[in-house]
This record gives sequence, C-alpha cells and structure tokens, in this order.
Amino acid sequence: MHRFLLTPRWWGINVFVALAVPFCLFMGSWQLGRFEDRVDSHREASAERPADQVAEPLDSLLPVDKTTSGRLAAAAGEYGDQLLVPERRLDGESGFYVLTLLKTDSGKAVPVVRGWLPGAADPAKAPAPPAGRVEVTGALQASENSGTKGAHTQGGLPAGQLGVIGAASLVNLVAYDLYDAWLTVQTPSDGMVPVPAQAPTNTGLDLKAFQNLGYTGEWFVFAAFVLFMWFRLYRREVETIRDAEAGLVAPAARV
Repeated sequence: MHRFLLTPRWWGINVFVALAVPFCLFMGSWQLGRFEDRVDSHREASAERPADQVAEPLDSLLPVDKTTSGRLAAAAGEYGDQLLVPERRLDGESGFYVLTLLKTDSGKAVPVVRGWLPGAADPAKAPAPPAGRVEVTGALQASENSGTKGAHTQGGLPAGQLGVIGAASLVNLVAYDLYDAWLTVQTPSDGMVPVPAQAPTNTGLDLKAFQNLGYTGEWFVFAAFVLFMWFRLYRREVETIRDAEAGLVAPAARV
C-alpha cells in the first residue's frame, strides 16, 4: 500500500518536506535568539549602576557601547562654548538642557550637560560655567540621532541652541575637535536638575524585539503546517488506495 511513497511525485513531496521543516525550525530558533539577545541587552542596559562606582578616564570608556553607556567618566579641562538644548522633558515637565563644551587636556572637546531647567530655553536663565580648569565627572552617553526621544531634527532653532546632542550636530558650531559622546553631570549645581543617564539605543524591548518574537512563532507555525499538509496528502492517498481496493472507485494510474 505504501509503495506510492516511492513514486517521483512523492519523492518530490518528501524532499520538500525534509528541507522545509529544518529550515523553518532553524529560522524560528534564530529569531528566538535575536529576541533573547534584545532581552539580555535591555536587562543589562537598564540594570542599576553601583552607587559607589569609580569614575574612569573618558578615553578608556570609548567608543560608547551598551557596556560603557551610563558609566561614570572623568575629564579635565576648561569650559568653552555654551548651548541650550530646548524642548526636553523631565518628570513630565518641559524644559531645556544647559550644555557646555569642555575642552579637555587631550585637545578634544566633550559636550557636558550640566543640568536641566524648566520652561522655554532662555540664555539668561542658564548659569555660566565655572571659569578656569575644572574636573568633570558625568555619566557617559552615546551621541544622539534623529531617532532619539526628544531630539529636535527639524532645524530652524535660534542661534545658541542645539537640537541633537552629538559631534555631527556640533561640528559646524564649534572650532575644535569633538568626542563622539557626551556627559551628563549627576550632581546638582547652580539650581539645575541633573539629567538622568539614558539606556543605549537598540537595547530596549521595542517593536523590533516583539517582531522577532512574532517571527519566531510564524516560522514554527510554518514547520507545523508543512507537516500537517504532508499528513493530509498521505492520508488522502491511502484512503484513495483503500477505496480502489474495495471497488468504490476506479484505480487511478500512478506516476
């Protein structure tokens, strides 16, 4: 009865099933691994940093990645140009960051967010930076981009304001080399509110993470569907042979 499985037609069906099922299982496992990687990254990025962590030299923590983002970095030098970063929310209230370029001993400058103030960006409200040589400790942050929450990418900001914190946005505003990172000071000063460090991009349980989880389910469903259709074809073939042997239908020619 089962000799039909050796016909060319069923050889093709069996080979297809033998290739399709492992492929679907492999793709499902790969998508599940991607989801688990994102969960691990989110857990690592959102893990609370030790309160007693020691600040490390800025250069030793670069480039910024999911491991170094949020770590305390130390830099020394003199403050230079000061800019305001408008339309930034903190604790549900709108305000602005006070950002000052720190010209470090290495010759490069790093943007330092010294704090946040409520209301519209106003240079008169922003405290002047300390004069002379300073030592700054702040949480290390990766440069922002157009996808960063709160970033102002439409342009048209008044002089002295910055929409996106990063070397790419600052390169045309200042006359010195820049680090591709920035610091946010975690201790209050001059009445400003410290800006909390943010988790690095692409480490959260965002839409992409749940897309990976959805694709995982789809690939496993595809594998189950292939097996189900093979069983349906097999059962129909067996039933047809039995009906033919019982004389219920005329025997069909087999290829």
